[in-house]
Amino acid sequence: MIAGIDLGTTNSLIAVYTEDGPKIIPNRLGKNLTPSVVSVEGDEVYVGEVAKERQLTHPNESASVFKRAMGTDQKYKLGDKEYSPEDLSSLVLRSLKEDAEVYLGEEITEAVISVPAYFNDARRRATKRAGELAGFKVERIISEPTAAAVAFGLYDMQEDSRILVFDLGGGTFDVSVLELSGTILEVKAVAGDNYLGGEDFTRILNDIYLSRIEKKYDLDVSSLDEKTLGYIRKQAENAKLQFEHEKNVTMSCNINGKTMETTISLETYEKKCEDILERIRIPIRRSLSDAKIKLKEIDKVVMVGGATRLPIVKHLVARLFMALPDTSVHPDEAIALGASIQAAMKERKEAVKEVILTDVCPFTLSTEVSVEREDGRFEAGHVCPIIERGTTIPASRTETLYPLHDNQTSIHVNVLQGESRFAKNNLELGFLDIELPPGKKKDSGFDVTYTYDVNSILEVQVRVHSTGFVTKQILKGRDVDMTDEEIEKRMEELSYLKIPPREQEHNKLLLSKGERLYEEHFGEDREVIEYHIRLFEQALNTQDPVRMDAAREEFREFLEGWD
Repeated sequence: MIAGIDLGTTNSLIAVYTEDGPKIIPNRLGKNLTPSVVSVEGDEVYVGEVAKERQLTHPNESASVFKRAMGTDQKYKLGDKEYSPEDLSSLVLRSLKEDAEVYLGEEITEAVISVPAYFNDARRRATKRAGELAGFKVERIISEPTAAAVAFGLYDMQEDSRILVFDLGGGTFDVSVLELSGTILEVKAVAGDNYLGGEDFTRILNDIYLSRIEKKYDLDVSSLDEKTLGYIRKQAENAKLQFEHEKNVTMSCNINGKTMETTISLETYEKKCEDILERIRIPIRRSLSDAKIKLKEIDKVVMVGGATRLPIVKHLVARLFMALPDTSVHPDEAIALGASIQAAMKERKEAVKEVILTDVCPFTLSTEVSVEREDGRFEAGHVCPIIERGTTIPASRTETLYPLHDNQTSIHVNVLQGESRFAKNNLELGFLDIELPPGKKKDSGFDVTYTYDVNSILEVQVRVHSTGFVTKQILKGRDVDMTDEEIEKRMEELSYLKIPPREQEHNKLLLSKGERLYEEHFGEDREVIEYHIRLFEQALNTQDPVRMDAAREEFREFLEGWD
């Protein structure tokens, strides 16, 4: 059986597809949500509610919010042992697996695990490793907004639509713009913040409380121990939830044998949250810009994630889109339900409508280059984007580069992921070292081709112009369990993408027709034909599928008017 899992920052869930549809599987305590908290006591490991309670009394033996550190070298010391973020995540996943197997009475061997759309490859690989450590075969990693869209049944809508998925969880924030066309649900753009979520709204209340009691009770808050700070954070979390129904909340804690309390108004709280709300607006603007879609062109806004229950968040989204968002699916459960439906699609269950889900590159793939300064000298450390973020995958793009010096005999092509214009600020995925024959640099060009697959397989190919020598390297990412033979076969299937746009048969046909018409005519007619040929060639040079498709249709209509 394949399960769908939402591995969350604050809470995690597991779901399976049954004959009655997708179903959240309760844990051993009968609850759908399992807190993503781990606590140790000697050789005993606790996960979930028990760990969450122990975190208040034994903060040095407990850890939470470790999803934010996935894919990093950060370590968490619990007692006398150290754990990586994927170690801790694997313990949460194993707990979900064990509870579900007891509930269902059968073994769960595979899983579709959701991750924030804005997770880079290192974070996705760490998530996959966590699943494997927990005993799963990780069948697929699915982006959380895509899972949410599936849970809301957006793939089953009758009309073509543009949808924005607003996913604000406990520790991460994602915005995805999707377009439904027939049975194709296409991700047009993603944006987000891996360090923004409900925990930050809790922190605001925590800071307000500490600031007030410091003045009111003449207290040195820097002297408070972890246990006391944990109780205060717990009160802040409770106060945040009360704002769903109250205009004023009172936080009260016993500190050093004295009850210290303060009342916080919703108005005060919202003012303090203005910086967080601006951080929310930025990915929304960016995703719409990348998708080349205006706010008014969005047909539906879907909200998921526990933090979307906050009135301050609901009001922000309603004001931005001038419409009430869809909250018909439980915000905490939508992603796990969607992951289980995706698992059912993977198993080709008859009750589930087949839908093609496309994805995009969340980060730009580039290589390091040197650029010429105004004084004529070259400055190293810059990047040349090859596959830009937001490009629908699978995709293949080529850039022609040149060595920096005459008679240069080797080049180092590194593969970078990220948006910075400086190489050092991006994630290095791998590299190739290529030999060049001595010669003038202008005659020693080489093509760098990236081919990126939906399975997060990146093929890097370098072809040296003067010798025709080709070097290839495969970089695996995310949830790739494919053998070298399977990968090679998949890259052969995508070989059509590597053909330069000008050489692709349908484009070659139009260019040849244009050249023939140019030769058949003269005078002003020739100028008009040449102008349209150049427009089409310029579009092909961008390697942008959307622009090329539009230009191809325009050029075809133009040519038909001359035959």
